[in-house]
Amino acid sequence: MILRLQKCAACAVFAIPFAFFSTSAGAQNTDTDVPPVIDVHVHAMDESFPGGGPMCPNTPKFTASDPKTKEAPFGWSQEECTPKLYPAAKGEYLKDMAAEMKRLNVTAVVFGDPASVKKWEEAMPGHVIPGTSFGNGMQAGKRVALDELRKDFTTGGFKVMGEIGLQYEGLSPSDPSVDQYFALAEELDIPVAIHMGTGGSGRANVAMGKYRASMGNPLLLEELLARHPKLRVQVMHAGYPMMDNMLALLQENSHVYVDVAGLIWSYPLKEVNRYIERLVDAGFEDRVMFGTDQMEWPKLMAYSISVIQNADYLTPEQKRDILYNNAARFLRLDQKTAK
Repeated sequence: MILRLQKCAACAVFAIPFAFFSTSAGAQNTDTDVPPVIDVHVHAMDESFPGGGPMCPNTPKFTASDPKTKEAPFGWSQEECTPKLYPAAKGEYLKDMAAEMKRLNVTAVVFGDPASVKKWEEAMPGHVIPGTSFGNGMQAGKRVALDELRKDFTTGGFKVMGEIGLQYEGLSPSDPSVDQYFALAEELDIPVAIHMGTGGSGRANVAMGKYRASMGNPLLLEELLARHPKLRVQVMHAGYPMMDNMLALLQENSHVYVDVAGLIWSYPLKEVNRYIERLVDAGFEDRVMFGTDQMEWPKLMAYSISVIQNADYLTPEQKRDILYNNAARFLRLDQKTAK
């Protein structure tokens, strides 16, 4: 996909975030030169998407379309911008990501099927926390056998159950048909990462017929949490844009954390900052975790870090909490080994 922004306003908006991207982060050569970061939302892709292209983060708008025309599968505005993020060259994505994660001192929770995640662990040893789920690829309704998933977490070394994308199937996370998997996570004390919120990309009706925005309502987690009171939940994308319901859930349940992945680069920067700031101002600064939803653009990780680093409404301590400390607590990491 090609996501572009207007030259005029967009360039001014991008100037602050990319100051960190091009100087602070870019000047570092090893993972010991910069403070550690935990990215709680990365996908175990081998390559950039076929046919993918340059992307402008923090698109300024989602455009209308006409059903009488051939509609694009996404609704981001397609306008020129500076700077752009580029996909990796063919065969170079894993190598590029290994270099970026070492340079930025990032440890990432990497989600995918077990074989794909293992490739990431081999490519960047010490920088990957493995995650997998009960979804079988992109086929809606296909499930991994419960015993197989149990083995992944008891003997396979996997640490997080995710990404759980029930919203793309039009299902609530409290749907009884998947409750056995959440029961397993509670039994094994495995945190779960559930997609809730952003994902329609402005064309859900065109490209994702079963996707339902209503299934991203954070309050749909209430019944699940009532059944499994010890379950630790990572609400991916921070339930955007359902802020009030997200705050209600956070106030209700102290085992719930949010990540800002995807949201941090796929919406206007002013809107992104407003959403994160409200989470912090509402008293939940210790439950906001950094994430990228890292896919095909190797420099997306550095750009996303820069959004937090340059947020003038966050104190230095709050930035470190979001970039590292909150995730370390949620994942129960040994602080020394995580660094």
